[in-house]
Amino acid sequence: MFSQLRGWEWLIIVALILLLFGAKRLPDAARGLGRSLRIFKAETKGLADDTSKDASGKATDPATPDALSAPAPEALPAAGQAPPAAPAAAEAPAPERTEG
Repeated sequence: MFSQLRGWEWLIIVALILLLFGAKRLPDAARGLGRSLRIFKAETKGLADDTSKDASGKATDPATPDALSAPAPEALPAAGQAPPAAPAAAEAPAPERTEG
């Protein structure tokens, strides 16, 4: 599809993108796209590594960040119950007011 585009077609496409997004937003958009692709690549590599470890018979480490981020089932409130109240923060004493 893109291999059939010649020089003028690419120039028109680039000009339209420049007009739509503006010159100031293009570097930020490219930077964001690069970060997203880098994160995606790292996650797919991690997924492939996890799959290969599971296939080789090695046990996965239970202390991975994924296992630590989820609360334990007993820490979750039962259906129909309100979650436990957070402990109240210690209140600082109010400053004394001097009348004068």
